[in-house]
Amino acid sequence: MSIDARIAELGITLPEAAAAVANYVPFVRSGNLLHIAGQLSNDASGGLKGTVGEDVSLEQAVAGARLCGINLLAQMKAALDGDLSRVVRVVKLGGFVQAGPDFIDIPKVVNGCSDLMVDVFGDAGRHARSAVGVYRLPLGFAVEVDAIVEVK
Repeated sequence: MSIDARIAELGITLPEAAAAVANYVPFVRSGNLLHIAGQLSNDASGGLKGTVGEDVSLEQAVAGARLCGINLLAQMKAALDGDLSRVVRVVKLGGFVQAGPDFIDIPKVVNGCSDLMVDVFGDAGRHARSAVGVYRLPLGFAVEVDAIVEVK
């Protein structure tokens, strides 16, 4: 099954890749590695903003991390001229969660993105990862995830 067919089977419609909101580019390819800038938990409806463990639940945050993953897929597609079959491996994800002082389930939140990568790419979606709780994220979003992807 093609990657695009798998994404459709999962009920996902990829958005247009988001433009940079500051002085950076959304992705950089160096050799066979594609570095994708942090993607926020946003979508056409506005996405998920707030602080996890305070005004955002664990379940909402997991869904927000999945949104980050969908946005990462959109950036991959843009970087690869629309051909996601060129993804060899998701090498590493870096997950950031805007967490309240007592919230410790950061890894569970970032699983929302990790699980999506495995669902889409199978074993090639298994990756190394960081999951970090932070005080604030850009524009008040609850979750941000960046990625390093091996491509051909």
